[in-house]
Amino acid sequence: MTSPAQPLVASDFAVPPPPATPRFRLEPLGPRHNAADHAAWTSSIAHIRASPDFTGSSWPPPEGMSPEANLDDLRRHAEDFDRRVGFTYTVLSVPEDDVIGCVYIYRSRQDPAVTDVRSWVRASHASLDADLYRVVKDWLEREWPFERVAYTPR
Repeated sequence: MTSPAQPLVASDFAVPPPPATPRFRLEPLGPRHNAADHAAWTSSIAHIRASPDFTGSSWPPPEGMSPEANLDDLRRHAEDFDRRVGFTYTVLSVPEDDVIGCVYIYRSRQDPAVTDVRSWVRASHASLDADLYRVVKDWLEREWPFERVAYTPR
């Protein structure tokens, strides 16, 4: 996902703590997640590409990518978070703390007044997709200042 230069939230907005449930929790995605993130999505390429938020998308690439290229992506997501132009969260299993998915919050490329939200879970945790959607949707409505959110229902 390409990051637009305009911040999604005001500089004085306190980014809310990410949600946690008995089965999963979110935390900001960063380089420290590289190995587990790479393993999660590369094990589930077909599953992710068939999910509501990625149907017809060029991500994930069918041929995968190297761990080094993945690390570059994670660094970019962390920089976007710091610059407040996008917020990417890893989804970690509880209690194992293994990467089982990801949530992306970015400004829409088609309409700057809309915030696009996408999420995926690895194939082995497909049963959590609807719960992740519900938890993230509720969190965004309750704690973020976005007026219009595009997030495909499950």
